[in-house]
Amino acid sequence: MKILNWVTFILVVIGGLNWGLVGLLDFNLVTAIFGTGTLTNIIYDLVGLSAIYMLIYGGKMMSNGQ
Repeated sequence: MKILNWVTFILVVIGGLNWGLVGLLDFNLVTAIFGTGTLTNIIYDLVGLSAIYMLIYGGKMMSNGQ
């Protein structure tokens, strides 16, 4: 379970940094690296699912010190 926590945390951070780049510089890093298409959509889906996971379990992870 710890690995899933770290993977979701990293994906949420990557998503946040990407949105920061879009807002500040109008530069989408994910699209720049992977182009447009199915793989990019899968990455966005994984980031979104990771955010939902963090909303549900993030508080529990922080309170348990995991």
